[in-house]
Formats: sequence, C-alpha cells, structure tokens
Amino acid sequence: MYTRRAMQFLERLDDEARKLLLAVARPVSYPKGARLVRHGEPARGAHVLRSGSAEAVVTLPGGEALTVARLEAGSVFGETSLIERSTCTATVSATDGIEGWFIERDDFRALVAQRSPAALRVQHAVTLVLSDKLRTLNAKVLEVPAPEDKPSRKKIDGDPLACVTRAKQASFDVRPFLPLLPAFEGFDDAEIAEVLERSALLELARGHGVFFAGQPSQACFVVVRGAVEIRTRHATRERRMAVLGPGQLLGYMSALERGTHRSDALVRENALLLEIPRAAFDDLYHGTGPASTKLHRVIQRSLLSSLAQTNRHLTRLISLARLRGARKEGDALETAFGGQVITADRES
Repeated sequence: MYTRRAMQFLERLDDEARKLLLAVARPVSYPKGARLVRHGEPARGAHVLRSGSAEAVVTLPGGEALTVARLEAGSVFGETSLIERSTCTATVSATDGIEGWFIERDDFRALVAQRSPAALRVQHAVTLVLSDKLRTLNAKVLEVPAPEDKPSRKKIDGDPLACVTRAKQASFDVRPFLPLLPAFEGFDDAEIAEVLERSALLELARGHGVFFAGQPSQACFVVVRGAVEIRTRHATRERRMAVLGPGQLLGYMSALERGTHRSDALVRENALLLEIPRAAFDDLYHGTGPASTKLHRVIQRSLLSSLAQTNRHLTRLISLARLRGARKEGDALETAFGGQVITADRES
C-alpha cells in the first residue's frame, strides 16, 4: 500500500535544492500515536519525514477504518498545499516516533519567488510530483468501467501534424487576445511576444489529431480558439478525460517528462492552437526570468485543475460502487482518493 510517489520528491532534488528547501522548514517531532493532520481540516503546508513512520486512514460509511497510505522515512506529504489552499483527505497518525520538518505554504512561496536556479529546481520537483499524481489517479479512474466509455478505436501511429502548415499569423490578430487567456496570466507584452516569436500558429478542423498516445513529445500547445478533446484508452475501452477550451494547455506533461504522450488529443471544435516547440518550451520553463516563474505557476494551476476534475470522477465512481454493493471496488477507489492525503480546493 505504501507508494514511492512522495519519495520521488526528495530524490529529484540535488543537494543544493534540498538544503534550500529544508532551510525554510521548521523541525517537528511526533511521538507514536500522535496525529499529524486530521481528515477534513485545511492543510497549511507539507511534512517531510526524516525518520519514523505514519499511516493515513479514512473512515468509511458505517464507521470502518481503511488505511489508504503508509508513509516512511524520506516521505513527503502535503506537497499540493504548497501551491494552493488544500484539504486533508485522510487522518495521518504516527505509527512510530517521527522526526522531520514542516514547510509552511507562505514560506515555500517566498522561496520560489527568489527565482534562483535552485529554487526553480525545487518548484520543478513539486510540479513533477503533481504530474505523477495526476497520471496515477487517471489510471485508477480508467480501471473502473463507466457509462460514458466507448469501444476503443484502432490505434493510430505517426504525427498527425506532420503535414500541417505552421504560420506566424492567423486569420485574426491574436496578440490583443492572448493576455486574456489563463495560459498567459501575469505575462507582460514583451514576454508574450517572446513566446510568439518562438512558436507557431496552427488552424485545425474538427476531428483533426493534435497528437496520439505513444507519439514522442515534440511540443506543447495552448488552445487559442475552439476546443480539443483528450481521450485515453484502457484495454478495449476508451474515455473522454477532458475537453480543453481557450487558454488551456495540452501536451505539457509529456514535454516536462521528455517522454511520449499517453492520450490522444483530437480537435472537438475548429481550433487555433499555439504550438510551442519542445526546445523553446524547455528554454522558457528552465530559465530564471520572470516569464519562467509565471510559466511554472500556470502549469501548476493546470495540474491542480486537472486533479480536481479527476477527484470528482473518483468521488462519483466511489458512490456508484457503494450503491452497487461493490465493496472491494469502492475500497480501492477510496484508497486512491484518500491516499493523496492532501487535495487542492481548486475548481475547474
């Protein structure tokens, strides 16, 4: 039941970044049996366990307790609350004496506002943990059949944008429109101009592919106009996971991981997309200027919004499983939900 997802946060930090993070942390100590956080309470920050162990427990309908996560030395939980106001999805209690640190949200925000390379590496590590969390939860949601599922279509290989014309200008002037989009929130005119200079505009008709599962990541995209549907396969089924409209990002998770896409992206309504090639995306994301800090923030907000949507799916599936009397299935879904320990209070 113990997951290494939280461990990966510390493992992703080099010595300089780890020392910087722990420099803003407050040492904490808990005896065996002490409660670190309580289900339903607001979360104020993240815990890092240096030694000891803990378990996260939820109470099921009827009063039965279900252990949803086990946390050991090196674990971090509550990373979501470093980004946004959050709520505890489980009660965490020490199963052995704990020594560690607590990182307040405001102190973390002050750290990343420094925009030093080490501070940005800390922020990037949090982003990767959120990305892992989203992929894991989406996979868990897909394991359970839902009424909206459709038979999986034949897998398509290749790049659907290979023969698409890249342009610097669209059929209308996009510059006055871009500052209004969530993807460019906080960007000034010069920073938007920099992104445009290194990007291309694609006008795509309904039904056209943007990328397919298994395709190597080559760019990320901003929806300027229209809508794009994200569809994911599981065995012989496929499900629409999201419909992305103006100002939303797609393809950025694969770009961050330098991997392959795990879903299909298809144009749902005639769309204008801003394509940011991966090299340009990497330069901007890993830079140290104000635009880099803003891009980190936009991506984290997008991840939290997607996590909130997935959690709503999980909650619905838990209710359906309980109504059907599918206890094992319901407990597995409850474990996925409560095992997050902390979820953001973000609405999408």
